Amino acid sequence: MDSSNTIGLHAAWIIPLLSAIAFLIIVFSMRIVGFFYSDRKKLAMLAPIFSITAILTGFILFWLVLLDVLNFGGGSISMNWLVVGLTEIRWGIFVDKISVAMLGLVTFISLLVQVYSIVYMKGDRHFEWYFAIHALFVAAMLTLILADNLLFLYFAWELVGLGSYLLIGFWWEKRSAAEAAKKAFITTRIGDVCLLIGIILLFKATGTFNISTIFHIAESGGISDSILNSSILLIFIGAMGKSAQFPFHVWLPDAMEGPTPVSALIHAATMVAAGVYLVARMMPIFELAPEIMLIVMIIGLITFIFAGSMALVMSDIKRVLAYSTISHLGLMMLCLGVGGVAAAIFHLIVHGIAKALLFLGAGSVMHSTANETNIWKMGGLRHRMPITAITFFIGAASLAGLPPLAGFFSKDELLLSVLHDGQYIVLAITLLGVFLSALYMARIAIVPFLGSTPKHLAKSHESSVIMWVPLVILAILSAGVGFLILPLSSTYPGWAEFIDPAHHFELKPWLMILSIILALAALILGWSVYLRKSVSAKQISQFAPYLYKTILNKYYVDDFYQLVIDKCILAFGGLVALFDRVIINDKAVDGSAISVYMSALKTRVLQTGYLFTYGAAMVLGACGLAILWWILLD
Repeated sequence: MDSSNTIGLHAAWIIPLLSAIAFLIIVFSMRIVGFFYSDRKKLAMLAPIFSITAILTGFILFWLVLLDVLNFGGGSISMNWLVVGLTEIRWGIFVDKISVAMLGLVTFISLLVQVYSIVYMKGDRHFEWYFAIHALFVAAMLTLILADNLLFLYFAWELVGLGSYLLIGFWWEKRSAAEAAKKAFITTRIGDVCLLIGIILLFKATGTFNISTIFHIAESGGISDSILNSSILLIFIGAMGKSAQFPFHVWLPDAMEGPTPVSALIHAATMVAAGVYLVARMMPIFELAPEIMLIVMIIGLITFIFAGSMALVMSDIKRVLAYSTISHLGLMMLCLGVGGVAAAIFHLIVHGIAKALLFLGAGSVMHSTANETNIWKMGGLRHRMPITAITFFIGAASLAGLPPLAGFFSKDELLLSVLHDGQYIVLAITLLGVFLSALYMARIAIVPFLGSTPKHLAKSHESSVIMWVPLVILAILSAGVGFLILPLSSTYPGWAEFIDPAHHFELKPWLMILSIILALAALILGWSVYLRKSVSAKQISQFAPYLYKTILNKYYVDDFYQLVIDKCILAFGGLVALFDRVIINDKAVDGSAISVYMSALKTRVLQTGYLFTYGAAMVLGACGLAILWWILLD
């Protein structure tokens, strides 16, 4: 075992272990105790105690790990697992500035979501199972973050997929929830297979799964360009699946069928963050393949604009937020494609905080309005839900990029990364995406909370304190965490230099002013269209009706996939089934049995039971042998 003798580093591996233990306690111990304790409701309330205690302790331990990274730069701990031939496979954790930032995000958001869920999920008949899966999901994500080798990371990667499948399909009695869970599982499975092949290629080329060792071998030229490019591309496809990048984005909007706190967790800190984190973690070898970096940038840019346009036309409040998440994940990938790791991770954190706030705010609205999700059937909720409204406005304004909120600073860092890479055309398109982002955020904030209140929402009210306290905490962070980008003291040089000492804090006044103008213009347009109604949204859509219809139908991507499934995959499956039934089953399996049966029917006539028949057969046989012997001698 190799490690530095620091408390924080040794505490890091305990953080995911605590949630894993909580999962086991809830699933097994609660079941056993249930045989002897008849009050199921009181027993179920123990589940969040175990789950929240585990993640709260993990969040406390995170500060020890952070202190360790600040003082000593982190380190690694590993142990032998098994030896196959000359190959030694180890389990271990690796802690650095990127992983500790993700560690803080996941533990903090998970803690708030689980506290919020106590009230939101109260009365659900699978209440304890919900918190058990939560604990498993978080444990898997934390393990993925800390894994020091690709094999260990892949195991955690698959467990994250399992957790999302169980949570998205939590209400499996609903057909739509079950279908959404399957869609997410199958779509991401394509990327997972590619990721596994990429890992195997790297292992074959280097003889190790250890990430740091792979970096060293690749940087020293120990991996051929063809293998390096192929493996990196496959790893990126795996990241595309988890982070819902085009064309694998289709699963994430449907994932809204799960409980709203699940949506907050998936969109803010776990499932979709895994792909961005994977690319950031593997950036040293991504940078060795400029062609793949270009692909990462292009896919990120397409996803940013593509999903942002769809967020403008959706009417379901959770789906608007879902497409917003896809769009911002594309922005992070775009930034990673130009080498902006510090900016991408910073925006991942800022977006995670704001998106958790928005989803929990949406959950608060749904909880108060009998699960109403159509924003056009809402209005004036600021009067009846003032805390939810104010916090929701802060989260939306942050992601819209309005100063001095956190999203303004992270957006500026992203734009600077694109500018430094010399991608001026990409920068122009990105600024268009910034405008779209601010516009759909204005839309989702104005329509439900401003204006007049519909009659059917007259009895809506503010959620309980357990639900709105997490909103307030997240709103405060959405407002203030952006200042971490600034060099606040002589010992803290700013976020960019904290992550990468080669980068320094920088301001481009013209770019900052331009982004502010775009955000304000989008806000004014949203105010005019959705509140004042001085500009008609219907008239705007009529300028390009076919484009509007195409966007409203999600660019027909889902329809295309369904067509491929129906006409190609199911048709091919039918041919395989026919071949299996007619050739394999009827001819090969049944045919061989029938041939033996028919042969037996024909040969049974030789067994007559009469002595003269056998005597005649023996005489004929002897004569035949004599003739054969005579022919051979002649």
